[in-house]
Amino acid sequence: MKKLLHNRFVNVIALIVVLCLLGCQGKKAEGTDNVTVDALTQADDIVKLPDSKDNTIVFTPQWTPQAQFAGYYVAKELGMYDQYGLDVKIEHPTSTYSAIDRIRSNQSHATTLQLLQAMEIIDNGIPMVNILQTSMNNALAIVAKEGNNPLNMKSKRVGIWSAGFDQLPICMNIKENLGLEWVRIASNVNLFLSGDLDAITVMTYNEYYQLVQAGVEITDENLFRFDNSDYNIQEDGVYVTRDYYLKHQMQSKAFAAASKKGWEWTAAHPEEALDIVMKYVNEYHIATNRIMQRLMLEEIIKLQKDHETGKQEFKLKREMVEKASELMHEYGLLANEVSYEEIMP
Repeated sequence: MKKLLHNRFVNVIALIVVLCLLGCQGKKAEGTDNVTVDALTQADDIVKLPDSKDNTIVFTPQWTPQAQFAGYYVAKELGMYDQYGLDVKIEHPTSTYSAIDRIRSNQSHATTLQLLQAMEIIDNGIPMVNILQTSMNNALAIVAKEGNNPLNMKSKRVGIWSAGFDQLPICMNIKENLGLEWVRIASNVNLFLSGDLDAITVMTYNEYYQLVQAGVEITDENLFRFDNSDYNIQEDGVYVTRDYYLKHQMQSKAFAAASKKGWEWTAAHPEEALDIVMKYVNEYHIATNRIMQRLMLEEIIKLQKDHETGKQEFKLKREMVEKASELMHEYGLLANEVSYEEIMP
């Protein structure tokens, strides 16, 4: 009996020691209050890379700072990249020098791209590799004037971005024989609000809420969401060039693993993640507010969850790639179809 009590006492002491060690592993994010990495989210499969200059990764999201990229900011600020031995520098693009421009000139090693964008880039002669898929659903939507069904608006004027992200609406316009007149716009909704457009393409995590805040009534009647249709094609993922991946496989896998942890932590701690997002937003003097960024983050996390499982799957689906490739090739946006094998490591 004494031996049994002694063994239990030893086990309890050992458990306390382990819990204390785990508690000490949390790293506080600079610029945030009382934010720590939950030790239970630190997987046992973390293998720190040996010291090397190749462990420096310059990561450029495809747009200016916002909650769309929260998981990467979290992984940076809470030391998740550090745990893998990576030195990650997050450098955003400018209005005149895009993320893919930085990739082409070797100023950045990794970027975020929508699947359809990545396919176009591959088709144009730059082999790209998807190392992490974050989006499981499409964020595009078309909002029409009140009482109008976007799919019944033949030959109407519809706003679409000058910066791109237009592949899917263009394919849908041709396939559905809508005859829409595309009007190129900047990243705001002013032309639609002024009445110069009959409808406008929006991202459900961005311009959609700009319209709501401006007082536009959006209902099932005047809204068409691509993720609720046969045009639901995955969007954001992390990409590197195939040449970079072949030379830096361990670094690429480590970056993907740490980024995934960043997104998982973000989904579990949205308000703390928003603290970090706002730090980046303020540093870059972005005209937004916490309410807008909260709405964006909520929608981004929703889009990351698979419709069937309700979970953040973090995988690019073969059937999505095949559907996207066939659609874009059929309607002239790809000279050659892009296979699943071409886009995956």
